[in-house]
Amino acid sequence: MDPFSGEGELLNITTAFYTHAYPAVLDFDTSALSPENKKTAQLLKYRAQIALGQASAVLSSLKSSQDAASRSIAALAQQASGDPSSALETATSLSESDPEDPIVQICTGTVLAAAGEYAQAIDLLNKHQGSLEAVALLVQIHLTQNRTDLAVKEVAAAKRWAQDSLLINLAEAWTNIREGGSEKYQSAFYVYEELASTPGTTSPTALVGQAVAELHLSRTEEAEAALQQAMESENVDVQAIANSVVLASVMGKKGDVVQGLLKQLQEKDGHHALLKDLAEKSQSFDTAAAKYSAKVAA
Repeated sequence: MDPFSGEGELLNITTAFYTHAYPAVLDFDTSALSPENKKTAQLLKYRAQIALGQASAVLSSLKSSQDAASRSIAALAQQASGDPSSALETATSLSESDPEDPIVQICTGTVLAAAGEYAQAIDLLNKHQGSLEAVALLVQIHLTQNRTDLAVKEVAAAKRWAQDSLLINLAEAWTNIREGGSEKYQSAFYVYEELASTPGTTSPTALVGQAVAELHLSRTEEAEAALQQAMESENVDVQAIANSVVLASVMGKKGDVVQGLLKQLQEKDGHHALLKDLAEKSQSFDTAAAKYSAKVAA
């Protein structure tokens, strides 16, 4: 059974979590929940805290907890707090001792994937028994590996039993954007537009997804409006900044605008994939240019 299925009384909190509306997750009232669902909701609150940069608080709360689920959450917190080696050690241990635990699968699978241990993460996640979140994480890993074909197959298989699930709709939007084509871009846009315009699911992540789809559809002004809204959030999402850099370049904005956004991204996340990619391309250009340096005759 999937503890994060989002059915019944957990629907609102899981929907908020999956759309990255983390403040709404933390504000969710769990007093009326059943004991089992209250435990699941608390795990989601811990994960939301980690996503909001409160990993140290989570580690403090879980320091005396030794059950597998709590330890897997702690591994996520260790990774987020800048201790990837301890996180990987804990995740590897749990993946061997409790591979059938659905919470361990998701949390340690996330840690393993972040560490580049894709084969181990995939092997662990494939042990799931109807976990929508495991499917979504598998899709993300396949896309990271540029195996869009495997990601598409994962979504197609899940759609046969998951029906109209939010997570599967999101996963399909990810694959549609990667596959490309106006119809697939438009389909992805509809998913993100609905999330971005529905009270309770509006979040910077939904707005960024909408903007990316708009950009692929050559609707730059609409993409800019969505990103501006995402940038106005209290805790600015790094993906909103990164995509604003791309959009500013596409729209031919002045160099100081682009550089200002890059500086903001550097301050927010100096290891962001966009910054790494730009640094690598800059180095490649300098290396290539050096081969054609002007030679002045003596």
